[in-house]
Amino acid sequence: MADHHRHQRHPWLSISAVSLSLVVIIVSVIVVRLWWKPRRTVRHFSRQGIRGPAYRFFIGNAKEIERMMVKASSQPILPPSSPHNILPRVLSFYHHWKKIYGATFLVWFGPTARLTVSDPDLIREVLISKAEFYEKIEPHPLVKELEGDGLLSLKGDKWAQHRRTVAPTFLMENLKLLLPVLSKSVVNMLTKWEEKSKSWEDVIGVEIEVSEWFETLMEDVISRVVFGSSFYEEGKAIFQLQAQQADLAAQAFKKVFIPGYRYLPIKRNVQSWKLYREVKRSLTRLVHRRCREHNVSKSINYDPADKPSRYATENNNSDSNNSDSNDDRCPKDLLGLMIDRGLCSGSMTEQDVMEECKTFFFAGKQTTSNLLTWTTVLLAMHPEWQQLAREEVLTVCGARDCMPSKDDIVRLKRLSMILNESLRLYPPAIAMIRRARCSVNLGGYKIPRGTELLIPILAVHHDQVLWGSDATEFNPARFSTDSAGPRSRPGALIPFGLGVRTCIGQNLVLLQAKLTLALMLQKFSFQLAPSYQHAPTVLMMLYPQFGAPIIFRPT
Repeated sequence: MADHHRHQRHPWLSISAVSLSLVVIIVSVIVVRLWWKPRRTVRHFSRQGIRGPAYRFFIGNAKEIERMMVKASSQPILPPSSPHNILPRVLSFYHHWKKIYGATFLVWFGPTARLTVSDPDLIREVLISKAEFYEKIEPHPLVKELEGDGLLSLKGDKWAQHRRTVAPTFLMENLKLLLPVLSKSVVNMLTKWEEKSKSWEDVIGVEIEVSEWFETLMEDVISRVVFGSSFYEEGKAIFQLQAQQADLAAQAFKKVFIPGYRYLPIKRNVQSWKLYREVKRSLTRLVHRRCREHNVSKSINYDPADKPSRYATENNNSDSNNSDSNDDRCPKDLLGLMIDRGLCSGSMTEQDVMEECKTFFFAGKQTTSNLLTWTTVLLAMHPEWQQLAREEVLTVCGARDCMPSKDDIVRLKRLSMILNESLRLYPPAIAMIRRARCSVNLGGYKIPRGTELLIPILAVHHDQVLWGSDATEFNPARFSTDSAGPRSRPGALIPFGLGVRTCIGQNLVLLQAKLTLALMLQKFSFQLAPSYQHAPTVLMMLYPQFGAPIIFRPT
């Protein structure tokens, strides 16, 4: 009888033992991950002379970083402060701790340590000479939902394969063929501005909130570049849905410190989920239609290099004065290239194609619209450079109704200097992160496997050691052909990254920015509106916290 009772209790004792073992394992993992490993990391770097703010259990330095950012963004930059000295406002934690610990220090984002790396030689090592030892980290889920699982987040062989597939779209030779198409979008925007200015009898001109207009402009431009003429309207409608999704994500991004916030069935999240599903359905339908148009079958495998181009754009045969006789080819749109070079060869799936469309909309729209916004603000702040740029545009391109040709765009050297200085002072992305794939030496430092490296792009661009005592001043002359300076030092100017993962859309961004500004300068002079407040801040990318209202007058 006693044996019988012992056998009855035995299963419960076994379950209790298993439960206890699981609890011990979980506690051990927590202790190792949140206490022992951070202490070991601190000791490892302190032996190399690298210090940083103290690690706090689980939260790291999150509270201090949040407190500094909230304080820094509480008011705009006011005179007599230098308006372009934005590092204390935008990267407040880096600015503060650099003064205490030096340029290379350890900072904790939760239980994750990041080593700051701002020396151009070390940056070049991470991004070029030893790039194979480092990898991009996974983007925040909210960001990845917007940018898609495309070139921005892919790694390894799949990344290399996708980049080879889409690269021809962004070769300058192809982009120059797109110039009439890109021009049409800008002309449509400026025509609306002219109509608004004619309705104003007041001599002060018309106030335009340029950041919103430039975002709409880039929605239109990227729709044309990605989808071509045949599917432009459908593509633009999809991207407008994605733009709404981005607005909701930006609001939710401010709540990311609440664990699981994005999964709560609140109104904003429900709207975002609905938009996500609609974007996916619409892209699927569009890709299927485009495949049918091209008679694409997944079983077909051929060399797309041997296949004549079938791409066309609505303005392909227009503006013949802007085309050389040997440039009667059709520009290649991104979707067509991915179908012909990706789907047909089997190197990409339909899902891959859709993810890349999302990636280029998100990255291209934000990068170019931000560059246009900050450059317009800078030229409004510095009328002497605005006038110099206008004189160059009128000399090279002609009067207000003359459309710049591809050769004209190349000859706008002064405008190129201005754009470079804008990218230096106000880079769209203020930092990048890489993770060591294995233990590696970086300069004289020993970097353990899994260590994350924070490259503060904004701090590098504003470094007085690199750029001189006027590093926080707007001086495009530093990019003249007669000036060598740090711009020739790889790692000192990195608005588009460096090395093999340099932004593939860089040529499109700069071409579109030069074209837009040239057409603006032909037609308008502009200055800051009285309501403008200079308040650069970060929400995924650098943007004006209170918008960018500008007063425009027809020239």
